[in-house]
Amino acid sequence: MYKRREHSPPPCRLAFAHLVTQPDAAIDLAEAALLIAKEEYPDLDVAAYLARLDGMADDVRNLAGDSPDPHRLIAGLSEHLFQRLGFRGNADDYYDPKNSFLNEVLDRRVGIPITLSAVYLEVGRRLGLSVRGAGMPGHFLVKYVGPSEEIVIDPFGGGGIVSPSDCQRILDRIFDGKLRFEPGMLSIVGTRQILARMLTNLKAIYFNNEEYGKALSIVERLLILHPHEASEIRDRGLLSCQLRRYADAIADLERYLRLAPEANDSATIREHLCNLRKRSAALN
Repeated sequence: MYKRREHSPPPCRLAFAHLVTQPDAAIDLAEAALLIAKEEYPDLDVAAYLARLDGMADDVRNLAGDSPDPHRLIAGLSEHLFQRLGFRGNADDYYDPKNSFLNEVLDRRVGIPITLSAVYLEVGRRLGLSVRGAGMPGHFLVKYVGPSEEIVIDPFGGGGIVSPSDCQRILDRIFDGKLRFEPGMLSIVGTRQILARMLTNLKAIYFNNEEYGKALSIVERLLILHPHEASEIRDRGLLSCQLRRYADAIADLERYLRLAPEANDSATIREHLCNLRKRSAALN
């Protein structure tokens, strides 16, 4: 049995881990997203960015007035974010990792669907709007859930209200017409799911860029959210292998096979483990 070596996590990761131990509804999405970013930007002032979101909500109140009407608040929120402040989707450089860090999205006012939705959700929450994330495949949306109606909003598309036919057009653009829209695709997702989706985007970007150290740090935070997720344990092992942390890699891949012995890739992982053990033995 191989044991993982202990690596000291940065303080912001410990703060992230503490934050996400709370019940899902109590997790502050903005704070958690900023703590994710703080590993990339150690000097990031989390409180200053949270205060900026507070100020944006105050500006929307001044624009929409004191009316509790959700339609008026939604219109004012979309006008302020996307017309006055100029937030927009970064279609030209979609896979720039900066699009996935909330501080960069707030500074540059560009992002991808999930981070622009996070801005919308957090300002909306400060306004008392019952807005939640809607995890449509390939394109994250926001849903207002009222006592008698639901309104779906597309922050990446400029804050417009979208219909089921609009959702189908979005899916057609992403999946070349191979995926039919179903109402269940707009089911509400919780804060942990939103954070996991943000982290998964970063993981893919770093892996594709062969930035394995950064990809590993992302997987470690995914495992804070879901400690027993077999695929993430496998990926942590494979990334550790890329970084020549062979004892760590062997420990994780062994654990993966215990958790998912019948996985489709189990034979490949067993072969990989065999080679790793030989390589590790040759180094000792």
